[in-house]
Amino acid sequence: MTAPASAVAFDAFYRAERARVHGFFRRKVGRDEAADLTQEAFMRLYGSGRFATLEYPRAYLAKIARNIWLNRLRQQRRQGVLYPFDEERDGVTPPEQERRFEGKELRRAYWRALRPLSRKTRRIFLMHRLRGMAYRDIADELGVSCKAVENHIGRALARCRRVTARLT
Repeated sequence: MTAPASAVAFDAFYRAERARVHGFFRRKVGRDEAADLTQEAFMRLYGSGRFATLEYPRAYLAKIARNIWLNRLRQQRRQGVLYPFDEERDGVTPPEQERRFEGKELRRAYWRALRPLSRKTRRIFLMHRLRGMAYRDIADELGVSCKAVENHIGRALARCRRVTARLT
């Protein structure tokens, strides 16, 4: 027995939008409560019975999420809690100069890791990582199999992991 078309469509919508809504709540209320509020937003949308007829379900979901957040703020204000402290979000951040230095060091380490690889392996890895190409597209462009692309990228990733393990 298969699920009704609207349930299948909602499942696909949920998979596509969950990370965005979760990110919204994570920024607004912190990591601890974000998952529960994300679930509540999707349950309200599905429970409304309007999903199948909505022209812009993403905007409707965003409105539901914003309303949930605002209701939560109002409730906290009544209880006297304005903004809870989230250590990951509100903690001290390292100076910008240190971040740039660490980023440069990591990039240099990656280039040192990739340099000894064969030209083809390095090219395939960079096509995937820098240009964002899918394995199938790389395989088609270079005239190799998808499995060959996987093997080349696997070699490059293993080499990068070994180099970054030495840095930490």
